[in-house]
Amino acid sequence: MAIFSSGERDGMPESQSRGHGRDSSLSIVAPDLTITGELKTEGVVKIDGVVEGNVHADRQVLVSKGGRVNGDVVTKEAIIGGTVTGSIQASERVEVQTTATVQGDIATPRILVHEGGEVNGNVRMGNPSAGASQPAGAKPNSAGVSDRNSAIQ
Repeated sequence: MAIFSSGERDGMPESQSRGHGRDSSLSIVAPDLTITGELKTEGVVKIDGVVEGNVHADRQVLVSKGGRVNGDVVTKEAIIGGTVTGSIQASERVEVQTTATVQGDIATPRILVHEGGEVNGNVRMGNPSAGASQPAGAKPNSAGVSDRNSAIQ
């Protein structure tokens, strides 16, 4: 058994053999950094600073306590500990932590809001296009069918 390795496994650098390819890349917006414009990544982005624009991450967006996004967030998973002023669309899940404030709509199949976390907007779960076919003001009845007469007048 060797204590030290050469840093290669099967002819590949060890970092690549462990799956640290493009899918697992991590980008960090530092606390003293402000980005103005659209931010896109195929991996994970952690926002400790400020992003003035939309954020697109194929894997995950982490907005830490003190982090701020003034724009929309589109990702697979969003974990919010800071402030998002804009909509969040996550294909898997959204977590709103105790220190978080979301000023905008959330669309995701699963959501977790910790006690103290704030969501000031609409939350849409399930198929995002399902609600679009209902007439304005219509509410689904117990069978899930829209009924215009059930709208509050």
